[in-house]
Amino acid sequence: MQAENIEQNTHILDVGCGTGQTAAYLASSYQANVTGLDIQPIMIEKARQRMHKARLPVKLLQGSIEQTSLANETFDLILAESVLAFVNLQQALQEIYRLLKKGGRFIAIEFTIPQTLRTELADDLQQFYGFQSLLRKKDWVRLLQQAGFYDIHIQKNKSISSKPEFQVSTDMESEFYKIMDQHIAMNEKYEDILDYRIYTCTK
Repeated sequence: MQAENIEQNTHILDVGCGTGQTAAYLASSYQANVTGLDIQPIMIEKARQRMHKARLPVKLLQGSIEQTSLANETFDLILAESVLAFVNLQQALQEIYRLLKKGGRFIAIEFTIPQTLRTELADDLQQFYGFQSLLRKKDWVRLLQQAGFYDIHIQKNKSISSKPEFQVSTDMESEFYKIMDQHIAMNEKYEDILDYRIYTCTK
């Protein structure tokens, strides 16, 4: 974020904002104009509670990045953290490109496989996580270029300064705890495959 020259008049869209951890950070650290978008109403409600408690003027919208009612060239910066692998990628990239101002920046932090996977392994990952696609670095670059983006840079960063937050709902069904246990087991099983990259590019 420090490299993106974010100012108070910078308009930012956080795609798949979840409970609003990143959106809140951007609003509080840079006093930027931040909008959060998420398809899940529970996530939007949790994000609203976060912003209310922190007294942050973050705009929150429920909806899909595949198609929004937002105006053309609204944002200076769009961020997507672990979102694009779960949606129609081409539609989402077209929408992100439409929403960015000319010269605007796009940052995607996305699941990236090291090489083409065996069919049974790929099926295992896609069935459990619901990935729409399993992409290598060169696949991501190609799709970003096809959408119209340029100046594409790739970064691998394993250092995370802030721990992820878990806001567990009080009435969460036991089934979801089992899914979390399965997720941890999948991470251990496919430690060398479940990786991510940071893609930065310009419209």
